[in-house]
Amino acid sequence: MAILGSDFIEKAEAVILENISNEQFGVSELADAMSMSRSSLLRKIKAHTKLSANQFIRQVRLTKGMEMLRQTTSTVAEISYQVGFGNTSYFIKCFREQYGYSPGEVRKGTVADENLSEQTTFLNRYRWHLISAVALIVIFGSVLLFGKKRTVSAENKMDKSIAVLPFKNESSDTLNLYFVNGLRESVLNNLQKIGDLRVISRTSAEKYRDTDKGIPEIADELNVKYLVEGSGQRVGNQVLLNVQLIKASTDQPVWGEQYNREVKDVFALQNEVARKIADAINAKIRPSEMDQIEKKPTGDLLAYDYYLKALIPYNTRTKEGLAEAISLLKKAIGQDSQFALAYAYMAFSYYYTDLYQKQKQYTEQINNNADKALLYDPKSAESLMAKALYYMQVKEYRLAVPYLEKALEYNPNSSPVVQMLSTLYASDIPNTTKYLTYALKGIQLDIAAYDSITKSYIYLNLSNALIQNGFVEEATTYINKSLDYNPGNYYSPMLQAYIQYAKDGNIKQTQKRLTKEWNKDTTRLDILQEVAKFYYYGEEYNQAFHYYQKFVKAREKYGLDIYPQEDVKIARVYQKMGLDEQAAQFFKAYAGYCEKDQSIYKSASMAVKYAYEGKNDKAIEQLKVFATQDNYQYWILLFLGKDPLLKPLKNNAEFRRTIQKIKNRFWKKHDHLKKILENKGLV
Repeated sequence: MAILGSDFIEKAEAVILENISNEQFGVSELADAMSMSRSSLLRKIKAHTKLSANQFIRQVRLTKGMEMLRQTTSTVAEISYQVGFGNTSYFIKCFREQYGYSPGEVRKGTVADENLSEQTTFLNRYRWHLISAVALIVIFGSVLLFGKKRTVSAENKMDKSIAVLPFKNESSDTLNLYFVNGLRESVLNNLQKIGDLRVISRTSAEKYRDTDKGIPEIADELNVKYLVEGSGQRVGNQVLLNVQLIKASTDQPVWGEQYNREVKDVFALQNEVARKIADAINAKIRPSEMDQIEKKPTGDLLAYDYYLKALIPYNTRTKEGLAEAISLLKKAIGQDSQFALAYAYMAFSYYYTDLYQKQKQYTEQINNNADKALLYDPKSAESLMAKALYYMQVKEYRLAVPYLEKALEYNPNSSPVVQMLSTLYASDIPNTTKYLTYALKGIQLDIAAYDSITKSYIYLNLSNALIQNGFVEEATTYINKSLDYNPGNYYSPMLQAYIQYAKDGNIKQTQKRLTKEWNKDTTRLDILQEVAKFYYYGEEYNQAFHYYQKFVKAREKYGLDIYPQEDVKIARVYQKMGLDEQAAQFFKAYAGYCEKDQSIYKSASMAVKYAYEGKNDKAIEQLKVFATQDNYQYWILLFLGKDPLLKPLKNNAEFRRTIQKIKNRFWKKHDHLKKILENKGLV
């Protein structure tokens, strides 16, 4: 399976293949195995392959994954872990970027061999990059939130931290695996409802399904004090389950039990296990939490069976897997028409099927299933999350927040809910304070669980949150960590250029840094418009036009609705180049964007609009409105005064006072936030 004919590359590939299932095997480990310095390894791989070392390792893993898809019957999830990806969704993302097709399409034989090349079309590759670039969010990184309104100390919370490892299937029948997985899923879900516990997400613990690592090592990587191990099987109408709670520091069980129950008692069994685990580590269960734990999802065991079977394809997040999950969930609902959990997962499945489609097809199905889930169980985190996804689908982001916040009351350890809130506060409902708080908690709770590439993106996310709140030095620390873990990180160099600008204010140097990054991949529209923007700020309109023109053509060619807030800058540049008619069209588009904008930045955007029109008094009035806002990004302070459109206002005393008020309000909020985070031990 050699990638190139070079002896060096063949040897490197052989070493990677020997360690293929070890997701921790990265650049440093490869350098050690080949008796080379890290820098020598990086240079040689780059010289032979034009790839970074991380990209080379990932390519070997993906090539092996393709081989296994063609030659084995293993599931996509199983293969992802066998080739060293700790997260199935990330494996699918990388696979699609590499080949232009999902693993599921290859598995089903819907892709011709001649089309399975390493080259992808622009849209196949670019849509993933676009999503990450706009939000600078790690969509595949799990973060957890402490229970709301709780004042438990960090030390006590750590004492009650727990991860539920994958249960082992003791049956020789592999079809029994879904039932054993379901037992583990339900025990985990019940524990997550206890606010006095910190419970690691399923996806974070899933990587240890077939591990040879010992309990202390796993606990250290997951940053928990306790681990739950289990094994079981279903024999006819009997459920056999062995489960134990292990304290990591002693590697000894503190509680364990063997169960032999009838299938009809499976819900009571799952609830009992969760209660006994909580009791063993002195976790307090509030009455409302006990109500949630004791609630039966359905009274129909066949419906529950279909639901458990649906979880396996659902968790792949592939188009094919989601379709299979929907089919099984429909069968579950056919058995029990009031099965709220099945309706919720139907909504989830339709949402993720539609997620990357420009033309949404399943909005009505998402809403209908979410409403039925709420009708039959309004106090379920899943029901509430389903309705939130509907509002996210139709871009009514503020309406999603109350449902997500309520979901956290019922399940304070719900990683999916926290991920959604993090995404919303980062981009759709900008709130720098909440964004940073979620990012910091994510680092504190889960960072040890991930491979080097995922860590790189998590640190990128944290650095982005820090710089948005004016923590320049801290942002520098984490963007450097991001690049240390993965020098080939697609977005870190762009953010690093901005952080450096925050430190030195040098427009010329930032132009050079961004242009250098864009030249590495000229399909990067995110960097392209940033390059153009810095020439605009420097009032170098010829250069700005050169890059904006490329951006506009690409945006039109691929039908992309991106960066509408930049249209006013494009309008001014085109106007400066004598292209008045085109400039008018861009300004009209920008005016439409301002009218639709529901974010805290609307008044700032309107100020720029009025400045473009020469309505300076109205521009200042809008800036006064913006000066009453909170939680705006640090970039406002850095760039508002640099905008050539506002240059005619600089001699206006009222304008200067307003700008100073905006700055003072930001730094007052910054200092207050810093004290809060220091008291919580987060910075």
